[in-house]
Amino acid sequence: MPEGENHHVARRACMGVRTWLGEWPIFRQATGPDPLGRGAAVQSPRTQALGPRTADADEVVKSICPYCAVGCGQNVYVRDGRVTQIEGDPDSPVSRGRLCPKGSASTSLVTSPSRVTTVKYRRPHGTEWEDLDLDTALDMIADRVIDARRRGWQDTDDEGRVLRRTLGFSSLGGATLDNEENYLIKKLFMALGAIQVENQARI
Repeated sequence: MPEGENHHVARRACMGVRTWLGEWPIFRQATGPDPLGRGAAVQSPRTQALGPRTADADEVVKSICPYCAVGCGQNVYVRDGRVTQIEGDPDSPVSRGRLCPKGSASTSLVTSPSRVTTVKYRRPHGTEWEDLDLDTALDMIADRVIDARRRGWQDTDDEGRVLRRTLGFSSLGGATLDNEENYLIKKLFMALGAIQVENQARI
């Protein structure tokens, strides 16, 4: 074999050993800029090829965590019309980008295959649930509220004192309602004449 080719083969072999050593984390830690082994020195080729799930999002939608009454802000990352990741919103004055374990896992709440996405309705004396579209369900609720208000309306009491109220329906809020939502619910139900308006944050 000519001398030039020998030199070329030896050089390739040396480069192969150097490449193999370069893939060894302890070698990169000892010779590179990461002597404590906390960064690039301990990254595998697979890890280096990974990217954040938020990098390829088409849009970011601001939202509020649905779990408790704290009202932590969330950034919802969407790609092709589907939620790909939910993270804390650093612009939120409430949580400043932080989420509790439940809030951090709320992506699974949205994307779970067992999530109910239709309104379930069981007719009086019925034994089976049926699916309703949202518009139909809202119309049914509105009709029932108007009917209950009319039947339960009290204009005056037995002594003629003005009441202008209804005991036909009430409101009981839960922990996922924040202060703004409770404020609007209170205004709506008071305008309808309801006096039984409550919020139980532990529900």
